[in-house]
Amino acid sequence: MRIETLRLKNFRAFRNVEMSEVPQFCVIVGANSAGKSTLFDVFGFLKDCLTYNVTRALQSRGGFREVVSRGCESESISIELQFRLTITGADRLVTYLLEIRNLAGKPCIEREVLRYKRGRHGSPYHFLDFTRGSGYAITNEEDFDKTEDELDREEQVLNSPDMLAIKGIGQFTRFKAANAFRQLIENWHISDFHINMARGSKDIAGYSDHLSDSGDNLQLVANHLYENHPKIFKKAIAAMKSRVPGIGNIQPEPTADGRLLLKFQDGSFKDPFIDRYVSDGTIKMFAYLVLLYDPSPHPLLCVEEPENQLYPQLLWELAEEFRSYANRGGQVFVSTHSPDFLNAVRLDEVFWLVKNDGYTQVNRARENKQVATYMADGDQMGYLWKEGFFEGVDPQ
Repeated sequence: MRIETLRLKNFRAFRNVEMSEVPQFCVIVGANSAGKSTLFDVFGFLKDCLTYNVTRALQSRGGFREVVSRGCESESISIELQFRLTITGADRLVTYLLEIRNLAGKPCIEREVLRYKRGRHGSPYHFLDFTRGSGYAITNEEDFDKTEDELDREEQVLNSPDMLAIKGIGQFTRFKAANAFRQLIENWHISDFHINMARGSKDIAGYSDHLSDSGDNLQLVANHLYENHPKIFKKAIAAMKSRVPGIGNIQPEPTADGRLLLKFQDGSFKDPFIDRYVSDGTIKMFAYLVLLYDPSPHPLLCVEEPENQLYPQLLWELAEEFRSYANRGGQVFVSTHSPDFLNAVRLDEVFWLVKNDGYTQVNRARENKQVATYMADGDQMGYLWKEGFFEGVDPQ
């Protein structure tokens, strides 16, 4: 699956914006407070709504009044995603719409819709349509020989009007699109990496299938790759060696008290270093490679400002790794302030955010004729950004 379009209304600084034809590798730039973190939080918000419910997702962000755009408290928050999904062997554009309103001081789902076209022509069919906790889902959506009136609608009433219909209905495979979209959201990775949490020995009994959002299980995931996917682990180590000068090898090692730590071999020294004595940049680069070489990759990665703690020369290498991950089928969103990182990206991959009169606008680099012309003449994106060619963005 790949997100192609994102539409937001009344979500914090995003009063009414649209991102269309979103690429596999999508890079977001903008000044401080322009809305980069807010954009990424849209994905985190949807994941929290699915994992818990809308009320809890809002409460963790200060409540409905802190999430809805200023001055729009009587209106709905609206999030709409369009993504590609293969259904019965055909590639279809599926739309998911979520509208949230505050009624009598309590948040509820005003509307939740999942729709797509069954054929090349005509209007999209609503295969899931709920309002304030009740609605229907189509159970035979793959019966393409049936007319809309012949489709079987299963009426449902949810336990609460702040619960996503895809949370319950999406558990059942007979609801194809809902089931696939639920799995998509559940497997999003919204990075909140912390160097200090990634260091040190870890209890072997911890979670090791995927790198956590904070990176606190780095040793366990590395060991999981080392023991169960040795070829993939070797690829990650080879990438690390080529990206970071001086790295000879990395190996998980159990401790006497039944925990795990990482040992880094520097080519200049006989004895390896435990991760406590390795630079922040080395730890962070290795964590990114563990994430990017996951044998069961996430459909969506969101990474904020990967340049922090990394040597500028590594940023070109990291951008290549993100793009390679995207080319293998995942989708990657990255926000950055770094001209060095931007120098490694392409014209079609960049959006930039500008805040005017308190609200954020979304611009696309390829639609700026001046930027597109300079890029066609061989200039690099980071240099253009640093020189102020992105209208409304202060590179400092």
